[in-house]
Amino acid sequence: MKVLPTTPAATSDTTATPPERRRWLGRLLALSTLPALGSGASAASSSALPLRLGADEAPHKIVYQLNRAEPEYQEAIFNSISAMLKKYVDDVAIAVVAWGPGIHLLAKTPQRPVPELMQQRARSMAQAYGVRFIACGNTMQSLGWTAADMLDFAQIEDVGAAAVMELQEKGYAYLAW
Repeated sequence: MKVLPTTPAATSDTTATPPERRRWLGRLLALSTLPALGSGASAASSSALPLRLGADEAPHKIVYQLNRAEPEYQEAIFNSISAMLKKYVDDVAIAVVAWGPGIHLLAKTPQRPVPELMQQRARSMAQAYGVRFIACGNTMQSLGWTAADMLDFAQIEDVGAAAVMELQEKGYAYLAW
């Protein structure tokens, strides 16, 4: 999977509203992921763009649990997110809650190996599609990390499991594997 550009100069229409930009990028993402989807090939408060309706008003809502560090596991989650964005475009709110070994994906200097491509995909999804990446403050505390240790698009919640529960209370479907 190709990583979408995240700088304004890299998009053709920097004045588009988030929904227009998301539709345009959704079509681009769909075209760029078709070979990977067909062959099973390997995929190379938030600063993300707001969703058209607001996350809690989207007709479809899903929260992913990301609690493992293996690149294959994280790739599977990213591929699922890509499929959801392709299917629902502007009509889906997506959150990813990272805790335990999975939190290293959101760290500026991970203490476990994290492929740069995985962090690039997370950044691209956050900035281009409004996917929320939520870091567990409890896990951060156990690692001695602060907000300064996290990537700029990561949101921090005191307890990752509580964030999942609260999102479910707002109608988000919970997905873990």
